Amino acid sequence: MSGGGAEGGQAWVITFADMMSLLMCFFVLMLSFAEMDVEKYKRLAGSMKEAFGVQQKLNVMDIPKGTSIIAQEFSPGRPDPTPLNEIWQKTSDYTESSLEVACQDLGSSNAGERGDAQQLVVVDKVADLVGETEQDAVDLAKALSKEITAGVLEVETVGRRIVIRVKEHGSFPSGSADLTVDFKPVLRIIHDVLEDTPGDISVMGHTDNVPIATSKFRSNWDLSSARAVSVAMGLFDGGKLDQRRFTVTGYGDTKPLDPNDTPEGRARNRRVEIVIQQKLGEEVKEELATLRQENPRAYEAVRDTLMKRFDLRPDEIF
Repeated sequence: MSGGGAEGGQAWVITFADMMSLLMCFFVLMLSFAEMDVEKYKRLAGSMKEAFGVQQKLNVMDIPKGTSIIAQEFSPGRPDPTPLNEIWQKTSDYTESSLEVACQDLGSSNAGERGDAQQLVVVDKVADLVGETEQDAVDLAKALSKEITAGVLEVETVGRRIVIRVKEHGSFPSGSADLTVDFKPVLRIIHDVLEDTPGDISVMGHTDNVPIATSKFRSNWDLSSARAVSVAMGLFDGGKLDQRRFTVTGYGDTKPLDPNDTPEGRARNRRVEIVIQQKLGEEVKEELATLRQENPRAYEAVRDTLMKRFDLRPDEIF
């Protein structure tokens, strides 16, 4: 009986050892055919740690350890206007697979960008208008090229203004407001050009600083005003020009071009100027008014730009 029990015990051990050997061979074969997925292993390890371990909290100032695919691939661009200008992520747990996206609203910054864009639009439009004025001046100078060459006239532009400068030499006798016979045909040429040139017209008389006191003119104010009226009346001949476009003024010796301490300077100061004032137009005026209301700082900036770049007066801008 005892011998049979010993033999039975030995048989069990042998069977168990065979089974363990077979299982070990099986797992060795399985391992040899298997491929290790490191990424899956790390996720599995993290999940196991979160489930059975103690979760570790990190300082929120630390660099996040994860990245949201949506935030990475679809981070908002910068169209104009856009409510999103910056994007970042935050986390206090480095095991999180995706992180919360936080965005900053930069509405005020976009408002500044819109103001800059409006400035550029207004400046570009005014540049185009000034170009049109310069082209009108070129056409006028071509029509009066003979008189300009002879030194009777000068033509120049200042911003949206065309200045036709009529010199005393060749247009008025000294101390007189009567136009010379030779100058009247020149006025007809100017008349024809003004008829096709838009804008308000100012006729302004000027003298030097040498006092005049005659039976006809009590002062340089009288002489400058009378010469301005004579030029205006010469332009009115023919009745084609709308007199409501005109203003006539005498300035005496208060606005000299050159110092009055030389004969040449005094001769240049004795003149009548025909100034064609062209406006900025309703569209530009409306844009300036809107800019002034919505962004006063941008309005002041564009106003300074227009005055410095195009020699516009403040009353021309607004």
